[in-house]
Amino acid sequence: MSNAPTTEAGPLAGLRVLELGGIGPGPFAGMLLADQGAEVIRVDRPAEAGTASAHPILHRGRRSVTLDLKDPAGVEAVLRIADTAGALIEGFRPGVAERLGLGPDVCLARNPRLVYGRMTGWGQDGPLAQAPGHDINYIAVAGALGALGAAGENPPVPLNLVGDMGGGGMLLALGITTALVGVGRTGEGQVVDAAMTDGTAVQLALIHGLLASGRWEDARGVNLFDGGAPFYRTYRTSDGGHMAVGSVEPQFYAVLLHVLGLTDDPLFARQHDRDAWPSMSARLGEVFAGRTRAQWTAAFDGTQSCVTPVYGLTEAATHPHNAARGTYYTENGLLQPAPAPRFQGTPAATPRPAPVIGVHTRQVLSEAGLDAETIDALAPTS
Repeated sequence: MSNAPTTEAGPLAGLRVLELGGIGPGPFAGMLLADQGAEVIRVDRPAEAGTASAHPILHRGRRSVTLDLKDPAGVEAVLRIADTAGALIEGFRPGVAERLGLGPDVCLARNPRLVYGRMTGWGQDGPLAQAPGHDINYIAVAGALGALGAAGENPPVPLNLVGDMGGGGMLLALGITTALVGVGRTGEGQVVDAAMTDGTAVQLALIHGLLASGRWEDARGVNLFDGGAPFYRTYRTSDGGHMAVGSVEPQFYAVLLHVLGLTDDPLFARQHDRDAWPSMSARLGEVFAGRTRAQWTAAFDGTQSCVTPVYGLTEAATHPHNAARGTYYTENGLLQPAPAPRFQGTPAATPRPAPVIGVHTRQVLSEAGLDAETIDALAPTS
């Protein structure tokens, strides 16, 4: 049984987006746009036709066509679809789309209002533009990875959230929607160069501001928001769980000490005494280790302390707040995040499940104006 949202549309209803395959951040941008009502058509490889998507959440809300991009007839079919689109998502290495005959110059010459979104790790130019890489490499070179983790320890790997998703897919979705606003004003499309190194760097704006003002050290685990501060980090509980402490403001810090029974401990009298931070963290670690996560959760519940339990991926969906807002929903047994952000006037529709690859090929090609003979040649068995 589904507990998915039941709305019918979204703010991007009427927008057609063509997504040229790809993995990770490009499809994530396509998912974000599809979640908000855009009609996203994904081009997959013919060899995958008839199979289920390997990424059933990232590929939700799409229509899927299979076309051979090395076949001139397949390329022309893609261009015909692009002629009807408002935006295009492309995630090849720089120059590949041009060699295929699907570069922005060709597409924009045919459809001057098209927003051509390019998703790469390093960007369209620069010494590393042609180099391979993954999220971990992009956030390392951008400066984010080196700022993460405890002092004296190796930087941790923050999933692929900072580069692929935040610095990549979200950046591209923002770039496309921003460019579409420009199309509405000028009637002219353009190219969006979304690089994960750029997107990672832009997420460091606050940290760079603190660094410039002398309130941040260019070192790991010694700062306010990197685990260096005893009142902004995680602590292990007696049952192996963890509590997240974010008691930065003095009123929250006072409540933290009260609940922990440390109000009169002189060690904690000067919250921002950095020389005392290691000793304070060690003492807080001892205290939190004395009870289970559930016990600490109950102790801090309703205290206005900015202290919360740390949940795992599936457990998070059961938290009363997430459950009340419908932050997660289950569709056909698949737990997944609901569309975000939320729009009061044009709420998002329930995302359709990821389609069988290639199932919409004939339908989409017909809509693009291709004749039956050409469609039969391009999609003989779909």
